Amino acid sequence: FCNLFKSLKYREIQIEQIENELLRVKNLGGLPKKIFLGDGSAFDSDISRLITVLSLIKTYFPNCKEINTDATILGILKKSDEELKLLYNLGVRHLYIGIETGLDDVLKFMKKDHNIKEAEDALERIRRIGYFFDAHIMSGIAGKGRGIENAHALAKFFNKTHPSRIINFSMFLHEEVPLFNDIKNKKYTPADELSNLKEEECLVEELSSTKQNIEYESFHDYIEFRVRGKLPKDKDIMLESLKQKILFYSQKEPIYAIASGERSTDTL
Repeated sequence: FCNLFKSLKYREIQIEQIENELLRVKNLGGLPKKIFLGDGSAFDSDISRLITVLSLIKTYFPNCKEINTDATILGILKKSDEELKLLYNLGVRHLYIGIETGLDDVLKFMKKDHNIKEAEDALERIRRIGYFFDAHIMSGIAGKGRGIENAHALAKFFNKTHPSRIINFSMFLHEEVPLFNDIKNKKYTPADELSNLKEEECLVEELSSTKQNIEYESFHDYIEFRVRGKLPKDKDIMLESLKQKILFYSQKEPIYAIASGERSTDTL
């Protein structure tokens, strides 16, 4: 359901090229306190390759306090506790993970490679070691009529797993992706933007009932609306903003976030 990397083929940058880049930054006087391993889920790479890259970072930038990267649930599960601890000791602190939904059948339909129980187990393993994680989710992913169900499931999941930040994208329906064929073939019925706003309202309400502080940010780019704050501190402001937008779109014809052409998006 995503076309962000449609035109790209998997490749690994040579270690020599990585070292040259570290040396270039060092020679320019760079003294980064944080480093992000970009382009794909670098944390899922082979453990020996990760150790080599992280060791090079420590060599060139010994004062770097934090190394962050994208990761997947499967990538975490494939690593032993000893390997996870080793990567943590080499500086990895913050993982960015696509959680997407709290419903097992939706994960399966969207061809994610894990279920909810596996996600909970993986996140508990990294939490015990000391990692933080940001969760990426998508309002509307469960389809028409299931937004509130998904919000309840996600709130339950996050109350167990304790993300430091939640980034919520209202899902785009792009004509280039296989999911659009599922819509045409009536295997999937999308939710409209009003439903997505109501789903988010329910999620914010239930997340704010916890004592933890969660940085929260959502993007409804198709209708140019965003919600941002810290829960539970900013609950009332965030909910009021959502209520006003829900009221506005309740008086309009249904709006669907549909895109076409060669437009790449990371919200689908």
